[in-house]
Amino acid sequence: MASESDKDGTGTGVETPDAGFRPELLDLFDALPNVMFCMKGTDDRYTAVNQAFVRRSGRRSKRDVVGARAVDLFPGPLAERYEEQDATVFATGEPLRDELELIRRPDRSTGWYLTTKLPIVDDGVVVGLVSVSRDLETPSDEGIAVESLTRVVELVQARLADPLRVSDMAAAAGCTEGQLERRMKKVFGLTATQYVLRARVDRAAARLIDSDDPIAVVAAECGFYDQANLTRQFGRLAGETPARFRAAHSG
Repeated sequence: MASESDKDGTGTGVETPDAGFRPELLDLFDALPNVMFCMKGTDDRYTAVNQAFVRRSGRRSKRDVVGARAVDLFPGPLAERYEEQDATVFATGEPLRDELELIRRPDRSTGWYLTTKLPIVDDGVVVGLVSVSRDLETPSDEGIAVESLTRVVELVQARLADPLRVSDMAAAAGCTEGQLERRMKKVFGLTATQYVLRARVDRAAARLIDSDDPIAVVAAECGFYDQANLTRQFGRLAGETPARFRAAHSG
């Protein structure tokens, strides 16, 4: 794989003479079961993927994925979101970093990923992109306790329906906001604000599955301003509306 661009010291892209990818590095990504990797060209077609990406797409082999587009592999709303993200990277030449995503796996379970997309640059022209999505596994209780985040987790769960500031979370942890952010990134892989949003969406997803309450009620219980706000945030993260999510998990 080409190295990150350092011509201007920004490290905002990947420099490569031919947008190729060394086979041994693909083997390396294949050894990372919780990391999805892909490369695509400006025609929106995948040119390289790892096995985790193949599994995420519900296909059997890389041959079923390479040459396809997102619209060929994923549900419409998700595919549209992925291609919108990619179009922005292609148009601006700027990376997309730490994009939080709620995904539904082939077994219908849900999970959280952090996605980073970097442009592939050849002589100043964007010729493709590489994307890595990391599965945010649930940290152990021990890890949370060691970093003094137990009270933060309890505070967030208790106040999901209320406004919650980073300063409130830092006070609960007995540290500065900067220290809190470093601890949250270390344990959860998320900023404090991302963690609160994840907790609210997780609660909303559970309520959508386990109850028949109107979506407006679910929104209020989970800290969203109104149903429209929940629909917008849920759609941005999950690629589908709360109503569609509920329908997919009903029965």
